[in-house]
Amino acid sequence: MPWIPTLLATIPLVIWIYLFFARGQFWQLQEDNAEPDSLQRWPRVVAIVPARNEAVGISQAVSSLAKQDYPGEFSVIVVDDHSDDGTAELALKAAEEAGAARRIVVHAASAIPSGWTGKVWAMNEGVRAAADQQPDLFWFTDADIMHAPDTLRRLASRAEKDSLDLVSLMVLLQARTFPERLLIPPFLYFFLMLYPPRWIADPKARTAGAAGGCVLLRRSALERAGGLKAIRGEVIDDCSLARVVKRSRGKLWMGLTRTSVSLRSYGSFAEIRDLIARTAFTQLRYSFFLLLGTLAALFVTYVLPLFSFLSGEDPAWFLAATAICLMAVSFGVTVRFYNLPFMWTMTLPFAAVFYAYATALSAVRYWLGRGGQWKGRAQARRGP
Repeated sequence: MPWIPTLLATIPLVIWIYLFFARGQFWQLQEDNAEPDSLQRWPRVVAIVPARNEAVGISQAVSSLAKQDYPGEFSVIVVDDHSDDGTAELALKAAEEAGAARRIVVHAASAIPSGWTGKVWAMNEGVRAAADQQPDLFWFTDADIMHAPDTLRRLASRAEKDSLDLVSLMVLLQARTFPERLLIPPFLYFFLMLYPPRWIADPKARTAGAAGGCVLLRRSALERAGGLKAIRGEVIDDCSLARVVKRSRGKLWMGLTRTSVSLRSYGSFAEIRDLIARTAFTQLRYSFFLLLGTLAALFVTYVLPLFSFLSGEDPAWFLAATAICLMAVSFGVTVRFYNLPFMWTMTLPFAAVFYAYATALSAVRYWLGRGGQWKGRAQARRGP
């Protein structure tokens, strides 16, 4: 049946035409590089930093928060989430060395109640600790991120200027080691494909997403959405938070930045595999059928075009080549963002295979009762 090769080449081409032209232009990265406006009144902000065994980066993270050139009232609460590596002590020392001991405090989280995931409970503990300050905005930021001095000023300026309820930034992830260069740019690319920023910002679109490492959230919007209790059991806390805020008619925005940098490095493929496996099956709502569909879609979208092109049959090779060109051009923007050669775009199919493997592993771990593993906790446990 000579039409089969043509059909097999046409399917991924149709997928890539949709992704390239109709998926919210997700691949055109939306960087936060506009100059912040000057406000007549700068909102009161409390930064909340959930920290569990973050001794490696907490000092740099706290120091960067102490150096924020924010014109309004600003304080920081580091929530020690039952660390056993001296995280709390290092945070206090960093605050003292920066001359910000009065503005930066460490709060020890209480025991995690049943039904809550660890990070969400730590965030909630920070919100409770900040209650007396009555902040206008909460700034949730991870303990392994070093921010530029103008980060908060930019976030608050955008939130006030555009009347936004939730503003988030995807910080620059490390891409120095070979595993990072192969797999971290696709991590950003796939995330934006799932959550196109233009759709996130569109109040008429159902898509809601956020980058959990850096989220500025209006207190009134959090209260309107039901507080953090509304997402208490979620493993993917950032996108879940964005979803409940948008459902309560909140306005969202998500962008990228090069000036806030993740301090976490991944020296091996196993470390990145675990990063993906922690939430991949959760993203699929723990569905076996969605898992099968996702694995098939990864093969058809990223791998099948290579086989069709290498077959050399007319017109299959031409259709496949067109799909590969669309893939390369769209991924090339992310590759350039990470200052990698354009030819690095050809590694995307291999990265897709790795992501398929990590997703399957995520499902297996969930079925074994070890889903959502993070810092010694399995948070996506199977129900009875």
